[in-house]
Amino acid sequence: MGKREEQRGITLVEAAVVLAVTAIVASSAAPSFRGFIEKQRLDGVAAQLATDIQFARAEAVLRNTGVRLTLQTQAWGSCYVIHTGNANQCSCSDTGAAQCSDGAQQIKTVQLPANEQVALQGNVGSILFDPLHGTSTPTGTLKLVAASGGTVQHVVNVMGRVRTCSPQGAVPPVSGYAVC
Repeated sequence: MGKREEQRGITLVEAAVVLAVTAIVASSAAPSFRGFIEKQRLDGVAAQLATDIQFARAEAVLRNTGVRLTLQTQAWGSCYVIHTGNANQCSCSDTGAAQCSDGAQQIKTVQLPANEQVALQGNVGSILFDPLHGTSTPTGTLKLVAASGGTVQHVVNVMGRVRTCSPQGAVPPVSGYAVC
């Protein structure tokens, strides 16, 4: 009898089976992966906002002038501006930099476009940080809300300090945060 040649590579049937199994695994993992990405995005924006609140407080002391964190909601999304001057002297624009008037100076602007699916809400429109003591007026609660409803909130007290938590009853609850 003659020698039989060894098979090299894979057959079309084997390739189709591997492709089908891969598609099934990927489609079952996609929803949980989407949730993971949303939580990571929410965590990142929450960390940045908490850092920027402390940054605004430090800038007020460093510059020896009042510094504000002003929140705004626009048709394209939401944003906040760290600036000097009055609350109504700086406003966000969809082009990136804030527009300031009457001698107000923009220090930093952060945009949250609607397509990123994280929105900023607050019970105050602006928080002023005092240069002498680093205190904040008024106190406020700033909420970051994901498209799924997950919420992380920062409570800014009169001393200008931030407490971060996830509100009780937030659907879905955001893991990794203390309950408010």
